[in-house]
Amino acid sequence: MKLIAGGVLAAALVSGCGSGDDDGGENGGSSKGAQAKTLGKVAMPKVGKEANTMGTWVTDSTFVKGDVNKLVGYSLDGAKSKWRIPLGGQLCWASPHMTKDGLTAIVFRDGAGEDASCTKVGLVDLKKGKLVWQKEGSDSEGNAGVEFDEVTIGGGTVAAGGTDGGGAWSLDGKPLWKPAYLADCDDNGYAGGDDKLVAIRGCDSEDSSTERLEVQTVDPRTRDVKSSYKLDEKVEYAHVISTAPLVVAVDTGDSDGGSGVTDILTIDDSGKQGKLLSTIDVLAKGYQPDCRATNVEGCTQLALDKASSTLYLSSEVDVDHGGPGERISGLDLKTGKETGKTKMAESRSLIPIQTDDDGSLIAYLGSMYSEAGGVVRVDPKSFAMDTLQTHPDDMKDVESDMDTYGDCVMIYTGKKLYIGDSKAERPTADSKARPLAVVFGA
Repeated sequence: MKLIAGGVLAAALVSGCGSGDDDGGENGGSSKGAQAKTLGKVAMPKVGKEANTMGTWVTDSTFVKGDVNKLVGYSLDGAKSKWRIPLGGQLCWASPHMTKDGLTAIVFRDGAGEDASCTKVGLVDLKKGKLVWQKEGSDSEGNAGVEFDEVTIGGGTVAAGGTDGGGAWSLDGKPLWKPAYLADCDDNGYAGGDDKLVAIRGCDSEDSSTERLEVQTVDPRTRDVKSSYKLDEKVEYAHVISTAPLVVAVDTGDSDGGSGVTDILTIDDSGKQGKLLSTIDVLAKGYQPDCRATNVEGCTQLALDKASSTLYLSSEVDVDHGGPGERISGLDLKTGKETGKTKMAESRSLIPIQTDDDGSLIAYLGSMYSEAGGVVRVDPKSFAMDTLQTHPDDMKDVESDMDTYGDCVMIYTGKKLYIGDSKAERPTADSKARPLAVVFGA
């Protein structure tokens, strides 16, 4: 999940941010850490109805945020805008991945109207602030206007998928494959990052109203299948958490609280036929990853340390003692067993953001009634927490509103925490006016 982009860590993302605006609680760290400042705020766009503003990235020189019908690049402190890329239509999806050269991929609508479709795929240079190219999806018969639900970038390929099937392009814009016309099997979506590309392929089932899903590790240039693993027929949706190691979150239809996940599978894709290494029962343990219901990528509220094959997940409820609050558990992906857990952060959220190079976990400690939020470091062996930074008290209500009403993405890099909202909406009496993005740092 960690991608090095221009020497800067492009973090695993976390959305939802948790909700933590109750009174009471504890610090959750052994010290207060550095007192952070509010370095910059991006104002919430004025919209008549909710608009998609997906996309939050940080390069070595620029903080980039998706906005209404555009992408905007800011200084690293978020205080000044540097450039903007007009798209002519609303964002439909933005890949969390970024290449070493600062390239990423987006899907956007073919016009500003409400009836405009998500048919435009774009390659974006986040360092230069340029839309390198835009392509429109067409199927194998040449029919234009194919809609895509999401897009990713991996192995030098931009791959977009959805209910109409999947298509891909090389970084220089050359078409690599297109959705088949009226096919029994389609690529619902892809997962990228680094050098791999994984497809979730759905095939019509004769005895069921749902598709039979298969996880395929494919050649990014040709789409030749390198390894395949058929999921249980009970699985309705599949989400790829990581391509290396191959970790897949599935939903058998019983997901609790809208998380979109019932189980997490680790799959060995080194052979032609994939093998199941471990299963984590998300429902039984009360873990709370957050996966968008029908999308392959976009799972959040988790972090993965590849070196130790450890997955970190939040718990919405303390299942051992039945008390309220949140804690983070570490899980060995090879065995599915718990490696440890933090103490409770009562009445406030505690959510994984990313892992550091030394294997320690970086997590967000949510705000509460009497105190603002902050960033903590969790020791991977003892699970003790140290506070890295504490946010200004005058921002606790803003953090709480973003927690409760926003669809947040977080990146921690350069001793700064970036929080970006993936949607713009009109303020209400409850949500008031929150920023689209905020940057905290020393």
